Amino acid sequence: MKSVMSILAISLVLSCTSGVEKEVERKNTTEMKKKNIGSLLALYPKPVTVVGAEVKGKVNWLVVGHTGIIGHNRILVSMSDKHYTNQGIKESKKLSVNLVSREMLSKADYVGSVSGVSVDKSEVFAYHWGEDGSPVIDESPLTMECRVEDVYSTEGFDNFICSVSHTYAVPEVLDDEGNLDYTKLKPVLFESPTYSYLATGEVIAKCLNPDAPKMCAKYPMSADGFVRLSKIEVYSQYLEEYKAYAIEVGEVSLRTEPGVLTMYAVSEKDEPCRITILETYASRKDYEAHIASPHFQKYKQGTLHMIRSLVLSDQQPLNPANRINNFIQ
Repeated sequence: MKSVMSILAISLVLSCTSGVEKEVERKNTTEMKKKNIGSLLALYPKPVTVVGAEVKGKVNWLVVGHTGIIGHNRILVSMSDKHYTNQGIKESKKLSVNLVSREMLSKADYVGSVSGVSVDKSEVFAYHWGEDGSPVIDESPLTMECRVEDVYSTEGFDNFICSVSHTYAVPEVLDDEGNLDYTKLKPVLFESPTYSYLATGEVIAKCLNPDAPKMCAKYPMSADGFVRLSKIEVYSQYLEEYKAYAIEVGEVSLRTEPGVLTMYAVSEKDEPCRITILETYASRKDYEAHIASPHFQKYKQGTLHMIRSLVLSDQQPLNPANRINNFIQ
């Protein structure tokens, strides 16, 4: 009996010791610099969409910022269960998801601010009926016509799980092979913490292609950032050689310098030796770093004998809020 009790006691001690060891292993050895800001849902920004549906025989529109992807063949559209639009979706099992462009943003914002119970929103957007019987907004650059496969209810929300029956896109957002080009589409984004609309950013890398050249993330424009036009006239016999230098320094600058926001070179159609380069820098310091860089010095020294004249003309944006997204594919 004593031996049995001894074995049990030893087992208990080992069990407790093992638990303590595991707990010690989970302790941090350094202080975490991240701050706990609570149980905040932080998967923003999300694409802004306008959901279209027929409710009681009339088209209704609602701006929706809570959408998602489930696998490769389902999307989720999450809407407050108080919305009038939900009634029509539950009855017809159909809806359209219309991506929002900058041009239609004010209308999209409006249909999210008033209720279809008291306001007829059917004529806010011009539309056509899709092949599956859902309303498709004409000015939306891309619309997915969806069928509701299931409704998952959570506290205060109807979550519509949908399959996509048809997708419609304006030709301007397609590439030469007919595929979607999101650098042309540029859908508006929404983020909840400040209730703001954002623009999509530039392409910074190609997924699953680590050896491809990547463009670095860019700094925001600071108070001493500036825009410059470099007006250059090249001797005709050096034109092609100069263009090679200019293309190289532009690409390397955009890919490697966070403070070089724009480097866009053009030549006049009728006078190709007259070249203008639009340059935008996040700050004066970033400009100084650029002209000291090896790739700029290679361009500068390599083209000195090619240039007939050079005029550097600093510019003042008429609207400081405007930003140019310059990127390299």
